[in-house]
Amino acid sequence: MPNSFFRFRQFVVCQDRCAMKVGTDSVLLGAWAKGGRRILDVGAGTGVIALMMAQRFPQADVMAVDIDGEACAQAVENVAASPFAGRVDVRCVAVQQLAADEAMQARFDAIVSNPPFFDNALKAKGESRLIARHTDTLPFVQLFAAVRRLLAPGGVFSAIIPFDYRSKFESEASLAGFCTSGVCALRTTPSKAVRRYLLSFQVERPEEVMVEEQILEIHHGVRSEWYANLTQDFYL
Repeated sequence: MPNSFFRFRQFVVCQDRCAMKVGTDSVLLGAWAKGGRRILDVGAGTGVIALMMAQRFPQADVMAVDIDGEACAQAVENVAASPFAGRVDVRCVAVQQLAADEAMQARFDAIVSNPPFFDNALKAKGESRLIARHTDTLPFVQLFAAVRRLLAPGGVFSAIIPFDYRSKFESEASLAGFCTSGVCALRTTPSKAVRRYLLSFQVERPEEVMVEEQILEIHHGVRSEWYANLTQDFYL
């Protein structure tokens, strides 16, 4: 059973009321994603990614959105207890609704998301966890349409996706007018197959697509140099 809280170097994330707990994927994305002056976190959950982005980019204002009321309430509490309370704004709203607000369009220099990805798959027990993990409420096509409206010129959208969803995710990105600008393939250990991808997208065609492959652990329980360096400002 996961702990009711997760302690980082500069903040604590309580998670007893959230369907999706702090996990490797969210920490990877929060430590890797491109930032900017105005950042949007889609699918805030506990608020961990928003808090990580606020720590990494001290001049940034961060907005975090989620449709789960309990998750938003907990994220609000986590933000309020953090050193970044004045720069992180949590809102209980669907990103599709946010994108329909003219005042929000082309507002964000960077958008990050650990999106729901399961489709046509056995659904998890519990409505909140089901919503958090499945694309029913946020299909990829709607996610990219919303990101396209909300992203400012020159902005970057970063996400983390399981290996078997990469093709579909990049196809929807292309249809929405995005170019892939960064790909980081991740193996848990050197002997394991690639299990997830960190991806970045932008509307403008990049001069070069940054492609890399990394491992998280040299062997069980021992972080790789890359993973240790990436997360050194967060993990205790």
